[in-house]
Parts: sequence; C-alpha cells; structure tokens
Amino acid sequence: MSATLRLGTRGSKLALWQAHHVSKMISNQLGRECEIVVIKTQGDQIHNVAFHKMEGKGFFTKELQEALLDERIDFVVHSLKDLPTEEPPGLQVAALPERQVSSDILIARPGILNPQPADPLGLPEGSTLGTSSLRRAAQSLSLNPQLSIKALRGNVPTRVEKLRSGDYDAILLATAGVQRLDLDLSDLENSELPPEVMLPAPGQGALAIEARADSDEAEILSQLHDPEVARCVNAERSLLQLLGGGCHLPLGTLATACEDGIRLQAVLGEVDEEISHATVSRVGCAAPDGEAAARGCFEALRLAAEHAAKP
Repeated sequence: MSATLRLGTRGSKLALWQAHHVSKMISNQLGRECEIVVIKTQGDQIHNVAFHKMEGKGFFTKELQEALLDERIDFVVHSLKDLPTEEPPGLQVAALPERQVSSDILIARPGILNPQPADPLGLPEGSTLGTSSLRRAAQSLSLNPQLSIKALRGNVPTRVEKLRSGDYDAILLATAGVQRLDLDLSDLENSELPPEVMLPAPGQGALAIEARADSDEAEILSQLHDPEVARCVNAERSLLQLLGGGCHLPLGTLATACEDGIRLQAVLGEVDEEISHATVSRVGCAAPDGEAAARGCFEALRLAAEHAAKP
C-alpha cells in the first residue's frame, strides 16, 4: 500500500470541497496524505434531464465504484444521500465521519417570502419553484398546491445563478451544500426549513467513505467512523431500503437519538406525471434501535397507503 492514498471524487465544487475536507481529516487525524483523483459520473454528464426521469440508480456513484474496484483509486468520498443502499460486491462503507446540518434551504428572489403558520414556505401562489427532487416537489405541493414546479439541474452555484437570472422565483437546495461552499446569498432571501416543514433525503448532510472490502485502506479509514452519526443515518437508509427506493422515491426521513433509542420521522409522497399535484403521508416511530424504527415507519406508511386506496 502506497503512503499516499488515492481519493476518488466527482469534479463539482461541492464534491471537491468534500474531498479536500476529508483529505485534511486524514492528514490531521491519521497522518496520511491523499492524492485527489477526479472521475466523471453519469449524473455529471447529463444536465438536461430531471433526476426522476433518469433510469436506474447510482448516477453519481457508479463510475467511482468501478474505479475503486479496478484499483485505480483507494477510496471514495460520497455525499451519503447519493449512495445506493446496496453496496456492490467487493466494496464497503469504511466510515461515516460526520454529518453537517441535514435540512433543506429555500432560496428566493428578494421580497417574495412571507411565511405564515398555515403557509410555512411563504411563496406567492403560482410561484415557479426549482427542484428536480420528487421528495421536495411532493412536500412543497402538499404545502402550497398552487406552486409551479420546474426542473432544476446543475451544481449548487449554477442552480443559484439560474435563480438570479430569473428562471425561477425560488429554489430548494440542501443547506449543507450551501454552507460548505460558503455561498454569498446576501442579494437573495433564504429560509432554512425545519423538519416539520420539509424532511430531508435519507442521509442528507452526511459523508460516506467507501473502500474495497477488507482492504488495508478500509481498516485505516475506519478510524474516522462516527458511531452516533451512523446510528441515525443507518435508520434512515434502512427505511429507504425497505421501501425499495433510490433517489427517485419521494421519501423524506430524519432520525434523531432519544432516551429510549431512535426517533424516526418519515414522509412519503405521491406525485402525478406533470408534477402539478401531490399527496403525502407523514408518520413517526420511536424504537430501541434504528432497524426497528425503520420497520415501524414502513408499516405505518403501508397502512396509510392502504387507507388512502380505499374508496
């Protein structure tokens, strides 16, 4: 094993920030240096198709995982929310090192946000809201059915520039990405959305370090693992796996540690083909461990779907 570890990453500004951040952690905590290797993924190369219309899973991970299996790199840093719940044979998540804020942030043109208890988004009726996430679209339409949802692609700075250029009245992004890039939003309005308004994607805000299974690199990198982060995000991803979904699934979920174990909140949406109407089911479950909480939410969502299907 070389003294310098080869770190694979996507080439977006956010992915590179994450790669350099983890590289510094490895240098400071483990005394090892990293060489950053940029690899293009399918998700980086297709810019004009909304996520929910793209086939399959792993749009931002497949090529990175192939490079890892081919031993062109030693490990990968992912946004955990992009990583499918099923690991390819020969790979493992060696560490979940940290989780920043998990929420979404609403960013809007100046002077249009007016949140109220009955309308927590606070967008005027007919506003054009940019997102390619069915999760965000479903929850937004359930709060304000008069919104017009318009697909939004590109990296985080590009999405903000599209808002500035007038393509949208408002957009939804992950708060963690905005904070990590330290974006200047002083010319725009913004509102961080609490979980009772908008539940995040499973694992949102967390980073995942992936390596070859049982490799020396996996053993070394496991020293960065945070068990408390893993305890919560694994509950969220367990629910995602039970529902058989990937990034297409309109699922929002957030786990928090509580005195008796894990408290898991979940919302599952149903969106029409035009993304103009949505319904959501919101449930919660507390259990001694994450897997039990996930099973509880899964059963509650199943019962809600059965009730909604009854004439």
